[in-house]
Amino acid sequence: MATPRKTRVAVLISGRGSNMVALIEAAKDPTYPAEIVLVLSNRPDAAGLARAAEAGIPARAIDHTTFTDRASFDSVLDAELRAADIDLVCLAGFMRIFTPSFVAGWAGRMLNIHPSLLPLFKGTRTHKQALDAGVRLHGCTVHFVVPELDAGPIVAQAAIPVRQGDDPDSLADRVIVQERRLYPAVLALVASGRARLEDGRVVIAESAPDGALLSL
Repeated sequence: MATPRKTRVAVLISGRGSNMVALIEAAKDPTYPAEIVLVLSNRPDAAGLARAAEAGIPARAIDHTTFTDRASFDSVLDAELRAADIDLVCLAGFMRIFTPSFVAGWAGRMLNIHPSLLPLFKGTRTHKQALDAGVRLHGCTVHFVVPELDAGPIVAQAAIPVRQGDDPDSLADRVIVQERRLYPAVLALVASGRARLEDGRVVIAESAPDGALLSL
């Protein structure tokens, strides 16, 4: 019997690529349903590019500062992804806002991880936002990307308690641990078809290990 084709994944980064590394490590398992075949960054100095190359994955930069507008950058990025026969795009600290046409072209095939329990605390400085709001739970969310920032259908979340004496750095340190667990688990669900979009919402197969996706 022929081995099923694995989902071909591109990871987009702007910095160190810590979540990218978690995805790469997970994909080393022969039973994992996705393979990381390309890493792209909008910043030539992104440390994650070297980390991807060390793992033997094609990695290159498309410097957004050399483009006159957002649409031109998105067009080149789209061409790179399609030339590599990418099935699914994972944003991992990719600090660019896409044009609506780019998002439409990858609708249902692009995931993002955000360091808050969406719909709370969209945008940046989420850990400070959480502390300022006085919430008792904080965490991270993996969602499908839509044109509105940090607003797509949620696949899964992981939560941590906010402790007395926490500051943005201590919260960030604990949330990133959950991010590195959650993102590979969600990618496996989506790549295997156990998590899918139906009428703008995510449906997860009953056999999926949902208990492993939420940590209090």
